[in-house]
Amino acid sequence: MNPPPADAAPARPPRRRVHTRARLLAAAGELFLAVGFARTSIEDVCAAAGYTRGAFYSNFAGKEDLLLALFDDQAADRMAELAKLAGADEALAPQERARLLVEALLRVEPAETGWILLFLEFRLLAARSEGLAERVAEHDRAVAQALAAVLERALPELVPAGATARQTAQVILAAREGLLARTAAGGAAAEDLLDATAAVLSGLLG
Repeated sequence: MNPPPADAAPARPPRRRVHTRARLLAAAGELFLAVGFARTSIEDVCAAAGYTRGAFYSNFAGKEDLLLALFDDQAADRMAELAKLAGADEALAPQERARLLVEALLRVEPAETGWILLFLEFRLLAARSEGLAERVAEHDRAVAQALAAVLERALPELVPAGATARQTAQVILAAREGLLARTAAGGAAAEDLLDATAAVLSGLLG
């Protein structure tokens, strides 16, 4: 049998494996949000999903790999929302569009609080492991590139003179993470800081 051509598209994973992966991700997400990353074991995830360790390791290299996949999914959903928002507000003035984009990036819905705490926990853990820190950095680069693509495609006027879309995306995301760390508990102080950050960033971008 002849081998497939070098430029052939990679085969899709079997449907059953996709289903297994999705169930493991869903179970892990619930456990991580409930008790945190450190207190959740691979055995806990397998038990909650109804699979063996073998099924787990056929989909993920380890617990860190699983959590990064969850973060990737979360980031993809957020970028899709931003792209839709950017495309829907073309009639607005640049300053108004900048404000809407920044607020969409920064605002934290109640359901997101657990994800924020989880990501902060994982980033602190990664800071003590060179290999894990690089994997988190890879995730950060991918998210920044995705946001930069939204800026370049739908909101090029929001990229300040002398900066690239990628640099702009990196600053927005860094501001977002710092803001999330200080507002995870919610309350009036969190709303004040959100308003202040949105005003400053949208003023710089618009």
